Amino acid sequence: MNDTGSFPSVAAVHASVLLLARAFAHGEVTRLRHAVADCAAAAGLTGARLDDYVLAVNELITNAVRHGGGQGRLRLWCADQLLHCAVSDTGGGIATDRLDTRQRPDPDACGGWGLWLARQLTDEMVVESGPGGTTVRVSARLGPPPGEGDDAGTVRESVAGTG
Repeated sequence: MNDTGSFPSVAAVHASVLLLARAFAHGEVTRLRHAVADCAAAAGLTGARLDDYVLAVNELITNAVRHGGGQGRLRLWCADQLLHCAVSDTGGGIATDRLDTRQRPDPDACGGWGLWLARQLTDEMVVESGPGGTTVRVSARLGPPPGEGDDAGTVRESVAGTG
């Protein structure tokens, strides 16, 4: 979400290939997850990397519906050998202590798994959150699976809280 309270425009993902842009609400989660899986596979993700990425995005979509006002907006695009997905909502934002934790949730916890899973299952996760909403972007490298490239095993992570 940008400073004006609206979702990023297509121009915000310039020099890239936009694969999917869609608003969603509760009843569209499953259909949107399938669309993300199809687009991610077409972009070149396969096997466990595809499954992990789709699960991570599904967690973000579900979080937007449950905690971010009941609806959201998803953008999926390729740029610089990466597949990116941004999920935005207009909820009240994520508490700073929730953003700062890297600890695995307690196994008995009935919540708190979504962001943790998304962070674990992708190569990079960036969060922007404040009182006007939250945008979470997850990225996955396209190309050889981890362990088969020069920078194999490198995981980049950054989280920015604006609230």
